[in-house]
Amino acid sequence: MTLTRRRFIATGAAAGVGVAAGSPLLAQVAAPPPFAPPAAQPRVTLDTYIDQRILTRARAAFDRNRWRLAQTDVVGITDFSRSSSEPRFYLVDTASGRVSQHLVSHGRGSDPAHTGWLQRFSNDYGSYATSNGAYVTGDYYQGQYGRSMKLRGLEHSNSNAEARAIVVHSAWYAEPHVVRDQGRLGRSEGCFALSYASLQEVLNRLGPGHLLYADKV
Repeated sequence: MTLTRRRFIATGAAAGVGVAAGSPLLAQVAAPPPFAPPAAQPRVTLDTYIDQRILTRARAAFDRNRWRLAQTDVVGITDFSRSSSEPRFYLVDTASGRVSQHLVSHGRGSDPAHTGWLQRFSNDYGSYATSNGAYVTGDYYQGQYGRSMKLRGLEHSNSNAEARAIVVHSAWYAEPHVVRDQGRLGRSEGCFALSYASLQEVLNRLGPGHLLYADKV
């Protein structure tokens, strides 16, 4: 059974993202699929491991904020329960159910000891931490790291995202070779920092007006 757009966006409090019995997206596989650099990695299918609790929260966030979204064809989900050495940024195609996965950095304020694991979220100015909750993707712009994308926080937990300049961008410290060399990615200042190759797919598929949800269990 696929995670169709109707199944993802249908209203009703009793339904969560992909909660239908037998949905491959919720299959409790032993481990996520092996990671390869995005340029060489085929798009994985619905048996990609995404924690059901994160999916359910993402679905609830989608329902709460659907009226704010101009686009519903793709949803971004980030599971910060995982180490930065693992793919944990997912693009979910709500029509076909296909999922692509990417490495993503978290903020240095969320992991002061640079363990590779997000320890805490923060919405505070000057925290350099990642914020959790639902975002809507905004305009593209040219910034310090080249072409990037703005974000607007939709919840109390990330309401300062725009003022804190929390965005989606590429960074050298989010490239796959950093994991190979150091065992974990570098840290951002709270932004969703991706490899250059991953960013191109994200900008192309998760353009302005889409939901991006971030959390941990």
